[in-house]
Amino acid sequence: MACFVHANHYYGEKMHKHVSSIRSFLFCLVALTGWSLTLLSIATAENSLTSQPGTLNSVLQTGKLRVGVSLFTPWTLNTQKGELVGFEIDVAKQLAKDLGVKPEFHVFEWEDIVPAILNRKVDIIAAGMVITPQRALKVNFSQPYASSGVGLVTNIALTKKFTGIKDLNGSNVVISAVKDTVSDALARRVFSKSTIKIFSSSQEAIKAVTTGKVHGYVELNPIPTFAVLNHPGIVDEPLSKPLLTTKAGFAINKGDPDFLNFLNAWIISHEGDTWLSSAHKYWFDSLAWQKEIGKVP
Repeated sequence: MACFVHANHYYGEKMHKHVSSIRSFLFCLVALTGWSLTLLSIATAENSLTSQPGTLNSVLQTGKLRVGVSLFTPWTLNTQKGELVGFEIDVAKQLAKDLGVKPEFHVFEWEDIVPAILNRKVDIIAAGMVITPQRALKVNFSQPYASSGVGLVTNIALTKKFTGIKDLNGSNVVISAVKDTVSDALARRVFSKSTIKIFSSSQEAIKAVTTGKVHGYVELNPIPTFAVLNHPGIVDEPLSKPLLTTKAGFAINKGDPDFLNFLNAWIISHEGDTWLSSAHKYWFDSLAWQKEIGKVP
């Protein structure tokens, strides 16, 4: 009986050690499997990134930079010959030149320009796009390369009895702006009691205020200034200071750090050599360009 008990104890210990060994083996196998899957996932992600070159590599490989623009004077406008000119056209051409590629311009209505880059119809937006937190949820912005402000142009005949900006905020007043712009949002906030009439382009909005269909037009400077210069005695600028100061940057798709890094380096370089400030001064602080391309709306 004692021998039987001793034997049971002996074989019990052997069985316990055997089970423990199996458990240890299974634990190691599970750990190794998990580690292998982790390494496989990392390798797959790396392969995915390298197999899908970013925008910068794509631009260099194709030899062209697809640029999204919108018609706002003097950022981008058409000459009488149908050629695109403007501050952003000069900027994009210089950017493409420094990349060693050709620029390819695509013109969009303002509300369609962000969807265009999200759907990869263009590589970059160069359209005086004001940097805002709301837009940054959809696209990545470069650092600013231009500053501006939001101004106001009013129809003289319709506002001749007004004594101040407060008179423009009333139920009998119509204020215009271009759809989905910073000016659109600002007009709704500043002139909350007025009727806000939205247009697809600055040309349409300028025509509305110069023909007396609206009392005023809220827009980025220097569009209000140019409207006054081109339509003297019909419209004027009632404000001595802008309603809002803004900064503009390039807009690209998210997840493209190499391209963003290049754009920021490009901006720093051309701020240093004053090319950007010279181009901006030519288009925004003078009317010399009008002599070359003719009168604009």
